[in-house]
Amino acid sequence: MADDFLLTRAFIEAGGIDALVAQEAPDLQCWSEAERAASLHCFMQNRPPGDVWLFGYGSLIWNPTIHNTERRVARIEGWHRAFCLSTRAGRGSADNPGLVLGLEPGGDCVGVALRIEEASAVAELTLLWRREMLTGAYVPHWVDLLDEHGVRFGIGIAFTVNPEGDHYAGDLPEAEIVRRLATAAGSLGSSADYLFRTCDGLRLHGVEDAELERLARDVRAEQAKLSGGASG
Repeated sequence: MADDFLLTRAFIEAGGIDALVAQEAPDLQCWSEAERAASLHCFMQNRPPGDVWLFGYGSLIWNPTIHNTERRVARIEGWHRAFCLSTRAGRGSADNPGLVLGLEPGGDCVGVALRIEEASAVAELTLLWRREMLTGAYVPHWVDLLDEHGVRFGIGIAFTVNPEGDHYAGDLPEAEIVRRLATAAGSLGSSADYLFRTCDGLRLHGVEDAELERLARDVRAEQAKLSGGASG
């Protein structure tokens, strides 16, 4: 199995993600450092007052790679997580693209909010932009972070999916989502492991996402069926 924690802080700082994409999907147009810096600068022009928080809803829950001083379960409104982003590198390939999570409009989402220390905010967000704003597949937004009582305790950064982007895959039928998650893999691990780790990470924080858990069961069943077919 591929090293699921190859996506480390040091790996990102060394430009490893860009090199990985250049090798595995050379036709993908990645943003330059200057473009990411400009994006971050523009985004922070509208920073609300208070602490800087990051809303994690997928791999940022179990592998944030940024330094944070506090973790809190949080709910956001107006967005829901979905496997709507296709990837041909990292957790998929050109022949069998994988899927990772994005936030789509509508509903709500429970995840984990990470507070970033003010003194290191610039450095941490620069690292975060290298990781998340690789190709412009995400659009960052400021979102209200709500506690279990529905009371806002902060405003955080949430990476929503860009529906106009080349990697958007929000219209896939359920069977194809399950197939991709069950079979796609790349140098950072499998799409299935990404799903399973997200379920585990949420449960560790006392959160159980019924839709994700159902999808995980379907993916495991699909893997078992494929494994049985191969051996039979």
